[in-house]
Amino acid sequence: MVTIRDVSKLSGCSVATVSRVINKSGYVSADAKQAIQKAIKELNYKPNTIARSLSGKKTYTVGLIIPDIMNPFFPEIARAIEDVASEIGYTVLLCNTDDNLQKEKNYIDVLQTKQVDGIIIASYTIDEQQILNLYQDRFPVVVLDRIFHSSNIPAIVSKNREGSYIAVKHLIDQGCKKIAHIAGPFEVYASRERFVGFEEACKKNTCYLPSLISYQNGFHVSHGFDGMNELLDKDSEIDGVFAGNDLMALGALKALNKRGISVPKDIKLVGFDNTSLSAMTIPSITTIKQPIYEIGKRAMNTLLSIIDGKKVEKYVTELDVELIKRESS
Repeated sequence: MVTIRDVSKLSGCSVATVSRVINKSGYVSADAKQAIQKAIKELNYKPNTIARSLSGKKTYTVGLIIPDIMNPFFPEIARAIEDVASEIGYTVLLCNTDDNLQKEKNYIDVLQTKQVDGIIIASYTIDEQQILNLYQDRFPVVVLDRIFHSSNIPAIVSKNREGSYIAVKHLIDQGCKKIAHIAGPFEVYASRERFVGFEEACKKNTCYLPSLISYQNGFHVSHGFDGMNELLDKDSEIDGVFAGNDLMALGALKALNKRGISVPKDIKLVGFDNTSLSAMTIPSITTIKQPIYEIGKRAMNTLLSIIDGKKVEKYVTELDVELIKRESS
C-alpha cells in the first residue's frame, strides 16, 4: 500500500510538508506543492481518512439524509450536492430513509460513527430534538424544507406560501370557482406553508371552502389519487385543484382520467415543485417551480462554510418560486 512516506520520498519533500498539502493546512511553496501533487498522482496515493479523522483532521465526507429516492425532487437535490462536493474532493454518503423514523435515527448514528464532517437533512420525519442535539453539540448540520425558529440551525427553503398563493390565484384567473386542495402531511413545514398560502388566496377571493381540502399523510402518487377521489365524492362541481406537490398532482390526474373528467376542460390542475415528471404527462401539469438544484447547491455551500468554521450570515435562506404554465390549466 502506498503511504505518505512514499509520496515524501518521490517528491523530495518532508512528510510534514506532504501532510500540509493533503490537509490544506499551513504554507507550502508553489514548487513543493506541485511536486507533491505530481507524486500523489503518479503513485495514485489515497489518504487514510480514518487516520486523519482520529488526528482531528477532516474526513472530507458529508452525509445526506433524504426521505424518498423515488421522488424526483430528491435526486436533483442530491445531484447538486454531489456536484459541489466533487469539485473540492468531498464524498457524499446518501441515506434514503423511506420515511422511517428508526432508519433516520440509525443513519445519524452511523454517519457520526463514520466521522463525517457534516450532515444535510432533507427528511421531515427526523425527530426535531435529535437535530437540535447535533446543533447543540456543534456538529455541522443544514436542513432543507424546514425551519427551527428556536435555534439558528441553517435552513434552505423555497417560498412555499407565496408559491401556493400564486397557484390558487392562477386557477382563479382561469375562471375556477370551486378550488380544492390535496394537502401533504401537516407535520411537514412545506405542507403547512402551502396550505396557508392556499387558504389566504381562497379567503381573499371569497372562494374558501374547508370541505374541499383533503389531508393526506404522504406526498406520493397514491395520496393524490386517493385525495382526488375523496374530493370528487364530496363535491362533483369542483373546477380547480391545487395539489401539494407534483407527485400528488400526477395521482389526481390519474383519478380524473379514470372518471372520464377532462383536464383542463372540466377541472384545472396545478402541482408544486416542477419536477421532470410534470412536463411528461398528458396533459402536462402546470406547476410552481422550486429552484431544486439551487437548493441543493446552497445547502452544500452552507455546510462547507460551517465545516470551515466560518460564520453563517443568514440562517434561513428563502428562494424564489415561479408559475410554470402548462396544459393542465
